[in-house]
Amino acid sequence: MRVIKITAIWCSACLIMNQVWMRILKKYDIETVELDLDMDMEEVEKYNPGNILPVFIFEKNNQEIKRVVGELKESEMIKIIEELGYHEKES
Repeated sequence: MRVIKITAIWCSACLIMNQVWMRILKKYDIETVELDLDMDMEEVEKYNPGNILPVFIFEKNNQEIKRVVGELKESEMIKIIEELGYHEKES
């Protein structure tokens, strides 16, 4: 599985979620592809992100299985991640 993360430099919710996502990546081994709405326009268009950022698209075998849009609490994001079958890294 992998996550396509779509953000923008000017997006305040994206900045907040970036901090949350970095903390999550310390706990979970998640392949992440990061795209900027403005810098990677052609690639971003393939995912039809809509008007609310950030967008986290969870994929399995190149098929979207879950989309998370907007700002969430870290605990809410972790719940989604674990529901999708990700497990914390072993220490």
